[in-house]
Parts: sequence; structure tokens; C-alpha cells
Amino acid sequence: MATSISATGFKGGLCSSFHGSWGTSIVGEDYTMLAKSVPTWIRVAKPIRSQPMMKNVNEGKGLFAPVVVITRNIIGKKPFNQLRGKAIALHSQVITEFCKSIGADAKQRQGLIRLAKKNGERLGFLA
Repeated sequence: MATSISATGFKGGLCSSFHGSWGTSIVGEDYTMLAKSVPTWIRVAKPIRSQPMMKNVNEGKGLFAPVVVITRNIIGKKPFNQLRGKAIALHSQVITEFCKSIGADAKQRQGLIRLAKKNGERLGFLA
């Protein structure tokens, strides 16, 4: 397909000659080559997600973190987590008894337990 455009003159008017069509058509061998080069389907892969790791973000942070890490390495992970669980349960019981003695409701008690957890994270007890 041959297309030519020419323009001459700006003041007297724009003269142009155009040979061809505004629509494009591909026929014959060109169309076959183009059709073969375009994939008939596109495969979209699933996004790659890393496995969630159950790791403490406060690992190694806080005043007591080194002591906690050394103790965990000495006695082992499972006994250490059992000991930690007992300590947390005991502390929660102390907070509950304190709330009973001052007449705090369950919502305030839960807030104090959350505050104790935040403070434990900051101090390194949950390292």
C-alpha cells in the first residue's frame, strides 16, 4: 500500500494531495505474519507471596532482651515458652485482682492487660 502526503504554501491555502485510505488494512502475507506473532492467550501468574514468619519484631530490643534471649537459648524454646506463658498468666491474674480491688470494669481491666503487654514488648520481655 502506497501513501503519499504533500503540502505546499501557508498563506494562499493549504494544498495537499493524499493517495491512499484513512483506514489501514493488512492483507495477505503481512496479516498472517502479524497474527502468528500475537499470542492467542496470555498467562497471568499468581503473585509471589513470602510465607508469613512468626517472628517478634522486637527481637533484640529493650533493656531485658539480652537476658531473655540467653535464657531461651539455655533452657530451650519449648520450656521457655511454657515458662513465659505461666508468667503472663500470673501477671494477668494480678491485674485482675487489682481491678477487682479498685472496682474497675472489664474494659478497664482489658486495657491494663494490653498496656502491660506493650510495656513488656518495650522492655524486651517478649524478645
